[in-house]
Amino acid sequence: MHAIILDTETHTLNGLPIEIAYAPIQIEQGKLSLEREQIFDQLYSIGDEKISYASMAVHHILESDLVGQPNFSTFTLPTETSYIIGHNIDYDIQTIQKCGVDTTNIKAICTLALARLVWPNAEAHNISALIYQISKGSEKARNMLKGAHRADADIILTANILMHIIHHLNIQTIEELFVASEDARIPRSINFGKHRGTAISALPADYVKWLLKQDDLDPYLRKALENSAIITL
Repeated sequence: MHAIILDTETHTLNGLPIEIAYAPIQIEQGKLSLEREQIFDQLYSIGDEKISYASMAVHHILESDLVGQPNFSTFTLPTETSYIIGHNIDYDIQTIQKCGVDTTNIKAICTLALARLVWPNAEAHNISALIYQISKGSEKARNMLKGAHRADADIILTANILMHIIHHLNIQTIEELFVASEDARIPRSINFGKHRGTAISALPADYVKWLLKQDDLDPYLRKALENSAIITL
């Protein structure tokens, strides 16, 4: 499997995976293909850990559902996976890393970043809101969303959003999609602190230098700041 759409559900925010689903996809000549029968969907046990009620309210997975399921540490990616696609994909990649999965050579494609690029004025960029927006609030969208926030359902919904993104950006191949995602993830403005809302290119030089010294700086923000600093020089 060359490229997959992946989604996870966790027992708490940033917690252990209790459901992982993925489906192989192909992009050829600007067309996305996904075969539903190839969707992998598995619940996982997490030992003595308890599912938080806040998480339970989102995905509706109960602790009784995990009885007899394999331990989360047994999860492995399909052989030869090169690209992993998902909505806020960094969260899902960090989740499968807790299973012991090596993601060093994986190219991550974030449909959330791409959606913000394609629909900058959308009221919201979560999966459900985008599905309603794409379908103009149709009954079909409502029916599709009845299973939302479970990993297998979110795979199909993400693929639907991705299909529209590919069309809007005239993407022809999976590598073109990755390049577009990488560019979309580079912020154009700062979203925190006293300069919140200011374009990266308009930030004071001393503030840029200070930010670049921070060890925990988001790598995409770092790239934007470094590009800004080069332009300034």
